Amino acid sequence: MIIVGAGVLGTMHAWQALSRGHEVVHIEREAAARGASVRNFGLVWVSGRSSGPELQTALRARELWEEIGERLPGLGFRPSGSLTALTTERELAVAEAAVEGPDAHLRELSLLTPDRVREVNPALRGDVLGALWCRRDAQVEPRVAQAVLQAELARSDRYTLLTGREVRDIPASGTVRDDHGDLHHGDQVVLCTGAWLSGLVRELVPDLPVRRVRLQMMQTAPLGETLTTSVADADSFRYYPAYRGPALDALGAEQPQPPTARDHAMQLLMVQRADGSLTIGDTHEYEHPFSFDTVEDPYEHLTGVVERLLGRPLPPIRRRWAGVYAQCLDPDAVVHRAPVADSAWLVTGPGGRGMTCSPAIAETTADELGW
Repeated sequence: MIIVGAGVLGTMHAWQALSRGHEVVHIEREAAARGASVRNFGLVWVSGRSSGPELQTALRARELWEEIGERLPGLGFRPSGSLTALTTERELAVAEAAVEGPDAHLRELSLLTPDRVREVNPALRGDVLGALWCRRDAQVEPRVAQAVLQAELARSDRYTLLTGREVRDIPASGTVRDDHGDLHHGDQVVLCTGAWLSGLVRELVPDLPVRRVRLQMMQTAPLGETLTTSVADADSFRYYPAYRGPALDALGAEQPQPPTARDHAMQLLMVQRADGSLTIGDTHEYEHPFSFDTVEDPYEHLTGVVERLLGRPLPPIRRRWAGVYAQCLDPDAVVHRAPVADSAWLVTGPGGRGMTCSPAIAETTADELGW
């Protein structure tokens, strides 16, 4: 198998291929993954997924992440769960509807009182009316996950990782040519090129039903205490499809987002890293061409939200960054998976679900292609 792209989606496809007994040539155009696979929260996010295939994919991926995490502790898998903090009655009503939903038991949702919130996550000392607790949510360490997985793959003599090589052509069935002029031969080719939708991908699929989305995030110095769960604010209700319904409609009508959050399509997500620092975000930019710089207003908004929930000043910001991921135009599609040449498939467009769902997406690819 020839796998193109060494982000989390490509790496999970390599993992599936090798685990099923195949030889794998894994090709990456950068020295190492540098795209959305390392610029995300590392969340294995079950809570907000839409009912049906998306939720089932996320639940299966959660199982696979846990299995792999037990084998590879360096992934930093933690079944931490999440709390979505509620500060108004309208937000509370959306959470109540979610807890009463038909899939609540699959997500392991429950509604917590303010006192119970502080028992579950003592770092949340701000004023809240409660929180939506999803015990199925988890996390891994995104900056190291690909390297840890690839190091384990490299223990096999059936795995070869080639970096600094951009695939330029598919001249024959199961064959790719890279920008060094080298040919790589296999039985099947899977392109997992992430947000890189130009070059060969554009030639193969000029009208690809996928768009690119840009986001801004930041990371603090260590918090100095444990954030026992990942944390979201109720703006995440507006973003994730699981919460659609009359209660969310009422929230939108009666509690509009602050202008900065509205203009940048924002939600708060916050995760503590293994070193104690906090990864905080994010924004969503959909219109091309994207800005080449980051803007400060969203960071200021997020800082205010976090400080109100923590009831304390945020540690100093150490890093800020932007990232771009690929998202299917069809909101019901978990991923775009389609043949693009003889014995070659393109798998792209999981959107913000890439880190969560990649193990299950790769498993489905392997099943569908008969690996």
